Amino acid sequence: MKKTVVVLLIAGGLLALSGCKNLSEQEKDTAIGAELGAISGAILTDGSGLGTVGGAAVGGIIGNEAGK
Repeated sequence: MKKTVVVLLIAGGLLALSGCKNLSEQEKDTAIGAELGAISGAILTDGSGLGTVGGAAVGGIIGNEAGK
């Protein structure tokens, strides 16, 4: 189950990021951070929805700050 969730998150994230041509660098960093956070949250919580969403939120914040 955990492997399936991670694979789906990675595939969905890559698909979403492929359409980011018109985003600013900070917006791209935020999106990348959110995806990496979601993947990390899913791995650390064995695919828990709350862990995945929490990881995405934290990753997005870190990516946003890093892009400034």
